[in-house]
Amino acid sequence: MRYRRVTTLEEAAAAVRELALRTVVVDVEPLVALWRTGSADIEEGVRRVVDALDVEVVLFSTNSVRRCETYEGYIVKAGKPFRLARYRGLPAPGGVIGDQVATDGLLARRLGFVFLHYCPVLERVPLGPRLMRWIGKLLRPLLFRSASTLRSERLSHRRLYQNGVFDVRV
Repeated sequence: MRYRRVTTLEEAAAAVRELALRTVVVDVEPLVALWRTGSADIEEGVRRVVDALDVEVVLFSTNSVRRCETYEGYIVKAGKPFRLARYRGLPAPGGVIGDQVATDGLLARRLGFVFLHYCPVLERVPLGPRLMRWIGKLLRPLLFRSASTLRSERLSHRRLYQNGVFDVRV
């Protein structure tokens, strides 16, 4: 399995244990700290996530300039999903926990890691992340569908058409 949707840190930690991941790359916003919060929130969030994930390596990666001064594995201006050198050589199997398919999901795919798509219920999401979420909805089927899933869907469509039935839910 290369994709799993999670809505809480606890669900993500359970998936990490179930999949026996050794490395996890964590997107900072919104799992560690919400957008436009201060350094104290980031520091607390990093501690909370590290405590929850029982793995060999936890890296925090953000495309923003917000920093965490107390944790060595915190990467700012990460250039996700394009810059991969800093992730090479990490113990496998690995996973990426993030809210954006277009950046975090593509990073996971390029690294051969599992993507744990963090989809919390939030009242306010800034415009930029909302637009990226919309782009991600278009990309997800392209990035995380297996060949067998696509084949079975085509067969299902064909069967419905042959029987003269059209079901928009398929």
